[in-house]
Amino acid sequence: MNHIIQLDHQLFKLVNSSWQNSFFDAIMPIVRNSMTWVPLYLFLLLFSIFNFKKNIWWWALFAIATAIFCDFVSSDIIKEHIFRMRPCQYPSLAIVRVSYCPQSSGFTSSHATNHFGLAMFFFLTLRNYLKKWAYLFFAWALIIVYAQVYVGVHFPLDVFCGGILGSVFGYLSARNFNKIYGLA
Repeated sequence: MNHIIQLDHQLFKLVNSSWQNSFFDAIMPIVRNSMTWVPLYLFLLLFSIFNFKKNIWWWALFAIATAIFCDFVSSDIIKEHIFRMRPCQYPSLAIVRVSYCPQSSGFTSSHATNHFGLAMFFFLTLRNYLKKWAYLFFAWALIIVYAQVYVGVHFPLDVFCGGILGSVFGYLSARNFNKIYGLA
């Protein structure tokens, strides 16, 4: 386990030293802010309302439930039982590009869990209509979790595990939605 933690810290240092630049310094705190993405959520809702008359409210309810469930498991179950310091809590790392350092556990990243849960849900429910464009949901989630590491509030392992967890929940939610309702 120590080897994994060392590798995790080395990857964090790589992201925050060799891959650091002034453009990312300015943009990544904005990218990781959940409010930044409200227009995307509204666009998806409006896009779906105008294109899918059938079961659209069930789709919206499943999407919201996916986000709530992902956040509950990550924030209220895992973080309450597994404490892991965040990079910004390590004086030796001293890399923080946000104005605060959360005092809660860093494992698992709730941002990663929530966004990968939604990305997987959106991908699996909309891919028949968006075709190749549906893969952009994963690019969106990856950008957000990279920003979490870049600003110093999570280690790569925190976001990786959160991403896996969210993807599983998003898959299960989308599978159930598609099986019971679907957007056809």
